[in-house]
Amino acid sequence: MDVIQASIPFFFLLIGVELLVARLRRRPLYRLSDSISDLSCGILSQLAGIFIVLLTIAGYGWVQSHWGLQHALPVSAWIAGAPAAAWLLVFTLDDLAYYWMHRYSHVVNLLWAGHVVHHSSEEFNLTVALRQSSLHGLMSWLFYLPIALLGVPRTMWLTCHALNLVYQFWIHTREIKTLGPLEWVLNTPSHHRVHHGINPEYQDRNFAGTFIIWDRLFGTFEPERAPVVYGITKPLATWNPLRANVHQFQEIWRNARAARTLRDKLRAVFGHPGWRPPELGPPVVPGPVSPETFAKYEPPVSGALRRYALVQFVVVLAGSLVLLQSVPRLPIGETMAGMFYVTVSLGGIGGVLESRSWAGVSEAVRLAVLGGAALVLLATGAGPAWLLGFAATLAAGSLVWVLRLRPLLVSRDVRAVVAM
Repeated sequence: MDVIQASIPFFFLLIGVELLVARLRRRPLYRLSDSISDLSCGILSQLAGIFIVLLTIAGYGWVQSHWGLQHALPVSAWIAGAPAAAWLLVFTLDDLAYYWMHRYSHVVNLLWAGHVVHHSSEEFNLTVALRQSSLHGLMSWLFYLPIALLGVPRTMWLTCHALNLVYQFWIHTREIKTLGPLEWVLNTPSHHRVHHGINPEYQDRNFAGTFIIWDRLFGTFEPERAPVVYGITKPLATWNPLRANVHQFQEIWRNARAARTLRDKLRAVFGHPGWRPPELGPPVVPGPVSPETFAKYEPPVSGALRRYALVQFVVVLAGSLVLLQSVPRLPIGETMAGMFYVTVSLGGIGGVLESRSWAGVSEAVRLAVLGGAALVLLATGAGPAWLLGFAATLAAGSLVWVLRLRPLLVSRDVRAVVAM
């Protein structure tokens, strides 16, 4: 996480560069609501990662210390004797494990339920790279245990794994076409655009992390030919990051409940994501798509609501970054409270971007709680006076703002309320 968090300024710098290039080329690569949704999912993923990383470290470390080959072979001596080769080998092994984890995450429904978050945007730009699941890490770490069995120290593996994930950030762009001979070895923007496509010929292709050679070796490579249509075959149709994280789990639950036999119930959980029990009718087979005919999700929302959502998101983003940096020094109770507040905030902002009627109530309560807590802490001298005063003022101003916008929040959606 240290490597990834240290890369966050670099990520936002590249997003700014891509925005500038897209504007100069007059290419509509970004939509405000979609990008806020992407980054909201990324924030939730980083916050959940605080605890998932602990699980990963504990599980990997236990396997490595109890069953690792270092008990039978001089693994540590070899690493010390050839450090450059050792790091390259571990990075390559991590990339191979990532390939299989990624591949199974597209064909096993339970794993797909976590991974689908990353694919549910209908755009393809650098903010999509940060659109990650909060729950996928609870399952995906198991695929890296063979590296632990080889006796690779966990810090070495974690560093290589983080570098692999950081590499994959820049390939989420449409502004780079192809890279010549590098296309044969590396995963590139062209290869990864294919992976995000819902075109029938592009589905379940190009699973590589850094090296595309795995797809070429294992028969899952597909070059970019036809224009790519991005998203998932059953569109998410919401900006709510909470629903983005749970909707496929809800689908699994519905299918498992509808299935009559134990075999079909297990298939609903561990079978292909496209399968559904016969009781719900035949499976839906996606047909051909094209950018010209594909309708992206874009509910009509006033500019006033968009401006409010943008301001609130920037504030929550800044607070989230401070929270992530402060976790090592915070008691667990304060960390959990901060995570809960950020989660509620991002859910409410997603509702505002869809003009949901419940979002007005959610935002009013959230801002009242923030302002009240800031005033109480200010009165007791429990924190920096300037920061608490700013928070109270911001909360009061935002509360007046959202109350004035309440007449614009008229859309109703029971599913969105459930997801909150």
